[in-house]
Amino acid sequence: MKPVIVVHGGAGRIFKDREEGARSGVTRAAMKGYSILKQGGNALDAVEEAVTSMEDDPHFNAGCGSVLNEKGEVEMDAIIMDGKSLASGAVSAVKCIANPIKLARLVMEKTEHMLLTDHGANLFAKAMGVPEIPGEKLITERSRERWSKNLEPDSNPQEFKKDPGTVGAVAIDNEGNVACATSTGGLTNKLVGRVGDSACIGSGGYADNHVGAISTTGHGESMMKVVLARLILYHMEQGMSPMEAADTALNYMKTRVGGLGGVIVVSNSGDWAARFSTKQMSWATVKDDQLQYGIYTGEIHTSSVAEALESK
Repeated sequence: MKPVIVVHGGAGRIFKDREEGARSGVTRAAMKGYSILKQGGNALDAVEEAVTSMEDDPHFNAGCGSVLNEKGEVEMDAIIMDGKSLASGAVSAVKCIANPIKLARLVMEKTEHMLLTDHGANLFAKAMGVPEIPGEKLITERSRERWSKNLEPDSNPQEFKKDPGTVGAVAIDNEGNVACATSTGGLTNKLVGRVGDSACIGSGGYADNHVGAISTTGHGESMMKVVLARLILYHMEQGMSPMEAADTALNYMKTRVGGLGGVIVVSNSGDWAARFSTKQMSWATVKDDQLQYGIYTGEIHTSSVAEALESK
């Protein structure tokens, strides 16, 4: 099996001054994940590395760069899933952790549970030796500015829900194993303790070697209502291609509950798709040593991996 990785940096509205950062961020993440796959590494390591890269990039709403809740704090959700065993690990409402996706992986591999939340997740992180960092280190000037604006009397909270909300990755490795990973800071000015789709298996992501892997992004409550990730895999099980399944599920979510979002998909045969119903979604993929990426509908830039490495 030829390895493939697909990543997204969130579906929503990407302002012009942030487009280049979003493009470079997703291409860098895809290249890092693909490097692991190319050397014979597994899909789980690849998606974790790709998502970690975006959690460390302030252009994205995950890790450093996460949006703030109603109290001006960062609370993050993440999930990772192994398509071979259906093992999964997730964390929700975690604070003062640089890379929630790494903590989710530890939940999957070091506990008998699938989801740890808030204080319990932070206690587990401490027990695992995961370093705690000051919450302020995760807060960017932009996140604080968006939070402040939403507190103004004439603000429109719905406008802020259009901002990109999640990062994610899906991959298939040389052995034919698939995996997914998703991480987010959630919604600007969300209620304290709010958990979206990203930590919820079947909504924020799903991976099954029998079908493929999905990572989702967009309005979390809508995705949970239709269990978006698993719905896409269901359509693929019925014979649809990744693109057809993604479009069908996104259209159903829009017509049934009025929700917008985006998804990345890789099938167990190595076919992939990056689809969205929002105005934009930053995405990138590497397959057959070829990098492709875009932000707008119909936008696809292509270069060889060698060219991309040279341009760095």
